[in-house]
Amino acid sequence: MNEAITTAFLRWGWIRRPDDLQYVEGVLAALIATTALIVGWGLSRLVYLRLAAIWERRAGYESPLARRRIRDMVRRFTTAMLIGMALNLNDWSLIASVVFGLTLAISLALFVNDLVRGVRMPDWLGTFLGLATLVSILASMFGGLDPITIAMDRVGFNLGQKRFSLLWVVTIAVTVLVLYTAARVVNRIAGHIIGSSDGLDPTQKLLGQKIAGVVVIVIAFFIGIDALGIDLTALSFFSGAFGLAIGFGLQKTIGNLFAGIILLLDRSIKPGDVIAVGDSFGWVNKIGVRAVSVITRDGKEHLIPNEDLMTTAVENWSYSDRNVRMRIPVGVAYTSDMQLVQELLYRAVDESPRVLKDPAPRIWMTDFGDNAVNWEIRAWISDPEGGMGNIRGDVLMRVWNLFQEHAIEIPFPQRDLYIKEMPGMGGAPTAVPHPGEAG
Repeated sequence: MNEAITTAFLRWGWIRRPDDLQYVEGVLAALIATTALIVGWGLSRLVYLRLAAIWERRAGYESPLARRRIRDMVRRFTTAMLIGMALNLNDWSLIASVVFGLTLAISLALFVNDLVRGVRMPDWLGTFLGLATLVSILASMFGGLDPITIAMDRVGFNLGQKRFSLLWVVTIAVTVLVLYTAARVVNRIAGHIIGSSDGLDPTQKLLGQKIAGVVVIVIAFFIGIDALGIDLTALSFFSGAFGLAIGFGLQKTIGNLFAGIILLLDRSIKPGDVIAVGDSFGWVNKIGVRAVSVITRDGKEHLIPNEDLMTTAVENWSYSDRNVRMRIPVGVAYTSDMQLVQELLYRAVDESPRVLKDPAPRIWMTDFGDNAVNWEIRAWISDPEGGMGNIRGDVLMRVWNLFQEHAIEIPFPQRDLYIKEMPGMGGAPTAVPHPGEAG
């Protein structure tokens, strides 16, 4: 193709000698690269809002930064694809290859950087992988990676039949970083897909996300083993002893992992449940690989191992029903109008906003005490994670205000103190009223 173009240009007088063709191809490559950039920019403007809407629907949140990243990724990926197609159309000269190579390398490097940062990976990792992509593409287009790899392999030493060199270290590091990034990207995408599924409840979504994460890690591990060329059969003896040691060392960790999966399978404990385990009481924030996070009303986060939830008694307030009944005792004086007391108690509990109307609250006279007639308020709430002490305090404050308005007395114990003989005084015993009592 170059020969035909050269012959035509010589015949038309556009170039004086065949060597001038590389400058013409360089200008043509620059025009093609500029066109690819413009097309990428225009296409990104047309489709990035749709892609951002799909991402936000899957992710469940809106982010202007995510929209900008999606727009930039579409532009750079489109530019890279168009440049790659142009490279395959002709056997370009050196200047044109340099123009195409730089455009392709920079576009893909920026795309990788945006992709890595877009899945909330560290910024330094995105920069490193972007630079690695840039160097790899440029080196492969202009002379290949052989000079670099040979120079890196010279820096090292031999240990038996194994060569430990800078190339070996860099290869392992790059492979681990690439697989780690790819696993994070795939895991995040799978998590968003499972989390946005309408046919699964929250527990099934969480279980699916954890299983998908384990599967992705296992696949990435075996891909890394194959990519690095590690022969596991040669390490069978040491891997057996090492696996045994790991088994004993990670016994609790593996036990907690499977305990967490079982908890999600039988759905006995779910995120959002209100549970009590020993001295810990709060709502389940998340079920992790090792422990369950329980946030108390004090804002403290208790990490309870999954195995403990399998082997100890757990009080789940919202296992089959989120409605929880609370009991509030109240005592009134014997001289009170009991019918009015009952009406005021019903009024107080009905005015509390968190108390459910269905099931309806109940007010019972429980017993005749030594100093008071005892009543009990039994009311239902549907949000135990909001706390019990605050709703109890709210009802009691309303009861107090209503009793004050209607002169209902709340009795308290009274005691008389008898002094047989005052120092330096004689006579009969004297009854001294207790401070604050009514004689």
